[in-house]
Amino acid sequence: MPRFTEELWQRIEPIFSAILAHPFVKGLTDGSLPEEAFRFYVVQDALYLQDYARCLALAAAKAPREAWCELFAEHAKVALVVERSLHESFFQEWGLSEEQVASTPYAPANLAYTSYLLRIAYERPFEELLGAVLPCYWIYWEVGKHLERLGSPNPLYQRWIDTYASEEYAQVVRAVLAVTDEAVTDLPESRRAPIRQHFVTTSRYEWLFWDSAWRLETWPV
Repeated sequence: MPRFTEELWQRIEPIFSAILAHPFVKGLTDGSLPEEAFRFYVVQDALYLQDYARCLALAAAKAPREAWCELFAEHAKVALVVERSLHESFFQEWGLSEEQVASTPYAPANLAYTSYLLRIAYERPFEELLGAVLPCYWIYWEVGKHLERLGSPNPLYQRWIDTYASEEYAQVVRAVLAVTDEAVTDLPESRRAPIRQHFVTTSRYEWLFWDSAWRLETWPV
């Protein structure tokens, strides 16, 4: 019998294929991605991770096991400290200050995505929150592995690729996958269905996030 996470991935295979085919993602390796779009993405990602870290902290608070609480508390810290270090290395390249980044408005897709995540984090049970936060972990790992095989002529893009293709990051994702499979073991179908829904929805938001950066998305009105 397939693991629950395997079933989840099967549901988003078309979405993941669309992500790999997106010109932003393809442009990371063929050199066609304008650096302006990458800069837009990195700034928005820095804003996103502040809210994502809050969601992980709430996952820690809601976790029914001490080991899971420790895991997500550590991941919340990593999202703020380690990921911020990666972003700041890019910001230094571009001469962007922390104040400039913090004052940047959320792009519409980013605001919608983080608002959805935070609603689930505050209102729904632990296992549903797992379904909502998992795509960010997992899709980045799969994208990183895919892009690593291709490489990039741009050192900035290659640095980003190396982060998500690393074995260290792989271990992080595997741990969350294991927690997800174990957390749903005794759940009835009525409680598994919302997890699937959140997983598919936030996977769609992942595509929207890439697309937002590609289009340098702003509010139309």
